Amino acid sequence: MSNEHLGRTLRRLRRLASLTQEELAERSDVSVDVIRQLEQQRKHSARLPTLHALANALGVELTTLLGDPPAVASTGENDGPRFVAVRRAITPVMWGPEPEAPGPEFDLESLRGRIADGWAQYHSAEFEVLMKALPDLIAESRSATVAARPEDRAAAFAALGKVLQLGGHLSVRMGKTDLALASLERAIRAAEQSSDPLLAPMMANSVAWTYQRQGRLDDALHVALHAAETIEQGGRRGTADGLKVWGALTMSAATSAARSGDYERAAEMMAAAEKQAARVSKLPEGSDSRMVSVFSPSSVRIERVRLAVQYGHPEEALKLAKGMRLSKDTPPSWRTWLLLDVARAHTDTGDAAGAVKTLESLRRVAPEWMRHHTLAVAVVRDLWSLPNHPPGLRALAEFLGVAD
Repeated sequence: MSNEHLGRTLRRLRRLASLTQEELAERSDVSVDVIRQLEQQRKHSARLPTLHALANALGVELTTLLGDPPAVASTGENDGPRFVAVRRAITPVMWGPEPEAPGPEFDLESLRGRIADGWAQYHSAEFEVLMKALPDLIAESRSATVAARPEDRAAAFAALGKVLQLGGHLSVRMGKTDLALASLERAIRAAEQSSDPLLAPMMANSVAWTYQRQGRLDDALHVALHAAETIEQGGRRGTADGLKVWGALTMSAATSAARSGDYERAAEMMAAAEKQAARVSKLPEGSDSRMVSVFSPSSVRIERVRLAVQYGHPEEALKLAKGMRLSKDTPPSWRTWLLLDVARAHTDTGDAAGAVKTLESLRRVAPEWMRHHTLAVAVVRDLWSLPNHPPGLRALAEFLGVAD
């Protein structure tokens, strides 16, 4: 969790840019009153389109405005020895030695299983554990690509692509989006040397997500739509894996369209995704679900809730979330996001008690994730600033360190 309040960060960045509040309001098309409330800490959070507009007007990434991302330790150290090792594994030294072929004891299936476990750790926000394991996983995957048989090399390049994609995702969580893009570019090159035609489009979705984090919404939309089109033109929506990758790309494109202000286009894409999601369970199972894109009726509904909250429709968000039954393949990170979005929706409708109840559930499900998430802290700060505190709020405020 960042030690700096959003309002203080905003004021510091505005002054570094030599802008008055009025000039920032004009550049961002955000009300000067909202800017003042944030800087004076009378308002502790804002909707995502507002934050994107402010970040773009200031010429910074969204993560710079929001503060430390969830993977950063409570000490604020996000480039310590462990992450330096991750960086070196992703970007090995130029003109360094070529990887050596693995020994006779090497087992590619075991490596694939450990990479899948790494993805499970990522989705469970076990970032410290993942950071420790990732350099060895990358090194072993690179070594495996030196295998003698072509089919073994193709499988090894697929593993290398997936572990570099994982490195890209972890880098985003550490606030290192440029390193993330470097890792993802290497992942796509590896994927193109595998025998799996879905890998490169799957990684393109990660590129689109990283562009979103950088505020490059048009680029994110272009990448997601292009990759989705390659799957459709290749006739690969007839398999469960192909449909999952297409669906994840379509949802990503919808998110980029919504953040760019084109809500009608976003709604059309989400409707198409929801219609197709119902087909996933009727298609033959493909590979390990932990290694494939997240796409199901549950994931589409969760994304619809998120968009409704972010774009000022909290009542619709609560209606969508009510009675939702999540499928067994829904990752823990998506479940925690849903709880946080529902808490934010309750806050926006003035239901402080409902927000606290949801946040208590979030604390039980993912306490460390909640402790280090800027939006969770902002919601609790908003509730703490109210004149009347509902039961349970003080315990949450003390847990997050925002109580008086």
